[in-house]
Amino acid sequence: MKILLTGATGFIGKHLVPRLMEYTHEPVLLVRSADKARRLFGDQVRVVTDLEQLDNHEQINGIINLAGEGIVDQRWSEQRKQVLLDSRLDTTRQLIQFIKRLEHKPEVLISGSAVGYYGSQEGDQVLAEDSVVVDGYPHQLCQQWEQLAEEAQAFGLRVCIVRTGIVLGHGGALAKMLPAFRLGLGGRIDGGQQWMSWIHVEDEVEVICMMLTHTLFTGAYNLTAPEAVTNAEFSRELASVLHRPAWFTVPGFVLDLMLGEGSELLLKGQRVYPEKLMQAGYKFAFPDLRTALNQVLLS
Repeated sequence: MKILLTGATGFIGKHLVPRLMEYTHEPVLLVRSADKARRLFGDQVRVVTDLEQLDNHEQINGIINLAGEGIVDQRWSEQRKQVLLDSRLDTTRQLIQFIKRLEHKPEVLISGSAVGYYGSQEGDQVLAEDSVVVDGYPHQLCQQWEQLAEEAQAFGLRVCIVRTGIVLGHGGALAKMLPAFRLGLGGRIDGGQQWMSWIHVEDEVEVICMMLTHTLFTGAYNLTAPEAVTNAEFSRELASVLHRPAWFTVPGFVLDLMLGEGSELLLKGQRVYPEKLMQAGYKFAFPDLRTALNQVLLS
């Protein structure tokens, strides 16, 4: 399949592009920096910086849409929140217009979202794809992103939405945690009872690749491992794998100062369960946190 991919130079994208090529798909990367993409992937892939570089006769079989500014890379101000929203909606809107003008429509659109769709939850409720949400900015961001992607259905595309949790691999969220933990300065955030729904990057990219060709996949899916953990459990496991203590606590007010309203993503959480993936019979390569951390940190 010829696959148009946005977000290729991001954390997930950098793992996904090689996997697509392993499956003999032909990636076409829509990126802001062609030089960065070529440094990462060489000349093996086609790179475009504008959809106008693809004409109406282009034979695109599938689209994977992962573009968006990093959600906790900066302190949330009203301006930053707008940037987070626009970076997702603008790209998705462009893709819908691209699909509209193509003479030969793609078969499938796989579009990003996050477990933030369920809002900042408190308590131990297990969240499947049809669970009740808590309204607020995280939910509104994901909801608008999902609704826009679903417009592709009007052109006959099968649409899959991937509500992704914390992705574990070389880089990403784990890379931000490791310096403190390796120094023995790691520990839980605030009370540590907030739930962390995670997935190994290898499972993330495998599910996305499956969605390209398996027509049974449609609608929204939780891309999280089946065993969510509390922040305290995550901290203990990470410290244990590194053979370090986990005595420290990061007070909530410190995160409030650093991230503003964005601190709610770390101080609250969601206990998400991949119900639809499990019903589809998907077997996680890394179903538990210990196995996932060992693979990332010790391999």
